Amino acid sequence: MTEETIKLTRYSRGAGCGCKIAPATLQELLKTDLPEQYTDKLLVGNNTADDAAVYDMGNGKALIATTDFFMPIVDDAFDFGRIAAANAISDVYAMGGQPLMALAILGWPVEKLPASLAARVLDGARTVCAQAGIPLAGGHSIDSAEPFFGLSVNGLCNTTHVKRNSTAQKGDILLLTKPLGTGVLSTAMKREVLKEEHYETLVASMTQLNIAGSMLSMNDGVHAMTDVTGFGLAGHLCEMADGAGLSAVINYNSLPLLAGVKEYMAQRMIPDATYRNWNSYGSKIHFESGIDVMEAFNLLPDPQTNGGLLIAVSPHSVDAIQQLLTGIDAAAYITPVGIITERGTHSIIVGA
Repeated sequence: MTEETIKLTRYSRGAGCGCKIAPATLQELLKTDLPEQYTDKLLVGNNTADDAAVYDMGNGKALIATTDFFMPIVDDAFDFGRIAAANAISDVYAMGGQPLMALAILGWPVEKLPASLAARVLDGARTVCAQAGIPLAGGHSIDSAEPFFGLSVNGLCNTTHVKRNSTAQKGDILLLTKPLGTGVLSTAMKREVLKEEHYETLVASMTQLNIAGSMLSMNDGVHAMTDVTGFGLAGHLCEMADGAGLSAVINYNSLPLLAGVKEYMAQRMIPDATYRNWNSYGSKIHFESGIDVMEAFNLLPDPQTNGGLLIAVSPHSVDAIQQLLTGIDAAAYITPVGIITERGTHSIIVGA
């Protein structure tokens, strides 16, 4: 067997951010009777659902620290490394920070897969780290039953520019910078029905850096921000709404989709994680009339890998943010997808 014929996804049960433990199970896992060791220097810890930890270093500067890794979502080792690296770095951008350096986290079944293939994974990560302007400065590896890869990433931010996912305000407009559907397309790829042009679109989306986050942090009109990953759009929007004690209305027909997503949903190319996600928070979502509920059920909890930034923006700042996004990335999606409202009976209301 040569490197060219090895399909990495056949060596793992999960795929990308679909490997994440479901939200309800994660809450149970994090429960503890032990006292939390917090200090006034820890600005963001694991008592919230934010994307990274943030520590006040003094002199107006904050350190952002995050870790993210998963099993292969594509068969190509180099692409897998690129995707995993971009996804990990995204957590720093989502907090409004600028990445500083990264350490690799590698698990590799050395008796099943050649070490040279793992080297390709690392090269993919180095390529993306170079694009982000940071070194891949070291890391740790183990011999594991299944391959997995990711990064531990540190970043910097002004303490006044840190963005959280729980600070949205009533009336904020919701923007989502990337199309949805990476879970659907990656499932189609694993089942060997994904068309070549859709594979290229999928990889392009998952390797695109969310660099806009560090620049958005400087705008006071950006009240809250997160990146959409393994819990799907609905899961991360629930975190945003619940954290602020508010609700969110989604304009379903305004949601951007990757090319081919509806085609593959019609073929039932649905990740297992979609159902786990829905079982965790489906009761928090209300559908208004006119919505294709089955289609929305497959799309809203679809686990995204290195998905776009979900941004809650003051109505007065929307034009400026749209211009900024367009200037950074001409492919960025800038059409509003919803609004933050006063708290109702559900976290999310899905309207046409």
